[in-house]
Amino acid sequence: MTQTSWESSLVPPSPGGSLNERGWFNFGRVDRFRKYMHPGGVIGWICAGAGRIGRMPVERFMNKLPNRREFLKGAAALGAAVGLPFGTGSAAVHSVKRFGGAHLKTALNAFSFFELLTANAKDPSRGLELFQLCEFCAKHDFEGVDLTGYFFPGYPGVPADNYVFALKRRAYDLGLGISGTGVRNDFTTADKAVRAEGVRRVQAWVEVAAKLGAPVLRVFADSQPPHKNWQEASGHAARGDVEEWIAQAVRECAEHAKKFGVIIGVQNHADFVSTGAQHLSLLERVGSEWCGAIVDTGKYLSADPYADIAFMAPYAVNWQIKETPYGSADKPRTDLKKLFTIIRQSGYRGYVPIETLAMGRKDYDPYDLVPKFLAQVREAMEATLPKRGAGWSATSGDTKS
Repeated sequence: MTQTSWESSLVPPSPGGSLNERGWFNFGRVDRFRKYMHPGGVIGWICAGAGRIGRMPVERFMNKLPNRREFLKGAAALGAAVGLPFGTGSAAVHSVKRFGGAHLKTALNAFSFFELLTANAKDPSRGLELFQLCEFCAKHDFEGVDLTGYFFPGYPGVPADNYVFALKRRAYDLGLGISGTGVRNDFTTADKAVRAEGVRRVQAWVEVAAKLGAPVLRVFADSQPPHKNWQEASGHAARGDVEEWIAQAVRECAEHAKKFGVIIGVQNHADFVSTGAQHLSLLERVGSEWCGAIVDTGKYLSADPYADIAFMAPYAVNWQIKETPYGSADKPRTDLKKLFTIIRQSGYRGYVPIETLAMGRKDYDPYDLVPKFLAQVREAMEATLPKRGAGWSATSGDTKS
């Protein structure tokens, strides 16, 4: 079996890692096979423990790595044992083929201004409108903006073409690319009518995304209010059944999106999809080349979210970069250098939208916080650029013209 590009370049990170002289992560005893970690190796690393794997001679370890079919078969068996089904549908999902090394562009997710944009959507005389958000992005030299669907006039209905085209033109005049957009949906519900309505909404917004020039439309694989979680939404159905509901709905959306050149991005959101393994399992079951992962760096609930991020980075079609990987303002901040090392080593080329959230902070002010977080992100992006010279390669990081 031909080794995929990410199998030969991705590093699954670990807490306490550090950058070596080549810009790769050091992981102590597991560092010897850092550039060759297979998806199955991640599972083995998690299940067997880094210590035991680290003591195994690298040649012996590499010989034991499963091929893709063996990995999925073994993952399914593991999932059955712990109640975590892996996709059994089409195996059409592959890591994204990229060339030229990582190339990262900053963008802002509109949700950072949730309260102000929501107020304006309800009453145009209040809050902040999307045109003004674009101007804010230009002022702070973002390269792109994610124009989330919730904040368009008339949502969940689609906006008028003249509004869409005026917004698209304004973004262009400001030098902004439109990195994506997104809608709300609940494909975890036992109510077939609600799932069908969600498919229709996504399909309608696929056409809006195409008109905007947004390459990716974000959808959820998790429950929505009034439900508290996917178990409640599904009526406590078996996880495998719920995964199939979601996959069928997303597959319908992707088939429609393909006609308009739009990618469906499935976002992890700390509910049905709360680990990298669950994320990939769903994508495998969807089985469409027009469906990929939106990696939300703050919404994996495992003990080591960086490992989940590394696991899914090769499948990313977009990102949401958060202040913390743990979803709470009182938890440790994101190690941005570690995060951007992971992103660069995956070879990702495209937008890396940032998203700040109130997270219960009464003094939350996006006008103040977004520029500060952007500066931190830019510093990390710069710090993780590989040095030209010994050990540098065009496939290991950004290139500057």
